[in-house]
Amino acid sequence: MNYIKQVEIRWSDLDPNFHLRHSVYYDFGAYCRINFLFDNGITEDIMREHSIGPVLFREECCFMKEIILGDKISISLKLKSVSADFRKFSMQHEIFRNDNELAALLIVDGAWMDTVKRKIAAPPQMVIDTLNTIPKTEDYKTV
Repeated sequence: MNYIKQVEIRWSDLDPNFHLRHSVYYDFGAYCRINFLFDNGITEDIMREHSIGPVLFREECCFMKEIILGDKISISLKLKSVSADFRKFSMQHEIFRNDNELAALLIVDGAWMDTVKRKIAAPPQMVIDTLNTIPKTEDYKTV
């Protein structure tokens, strides 16, 4: 099973060269990750109830093909690694244009934060169960 979100390019997503601004790729990744959580019941209300939220330590994007206005864009989500207690994670997004042409590869490293203590913490079991349903990369590992 794959998790893929479709997005449309807006005029405001473009830079002066008429292609996608670099920061929009990161926004697309966040959109995909948060939609996955919401689609699987880990909503803002649930995160508030459990005093947890995702934070990122690093985002890295490799740009391969130009994306322009009118391109059809899809973004995949895969789990690259997790810590044994699921406090920390790495996720990978492949951003495709038109007929599944890989335009960019985005990798993020993050963790779950206790929003009261302001410290990294293991998420509740329902989050762990949800993260376990994310498709895995070929080099997936527990760290």
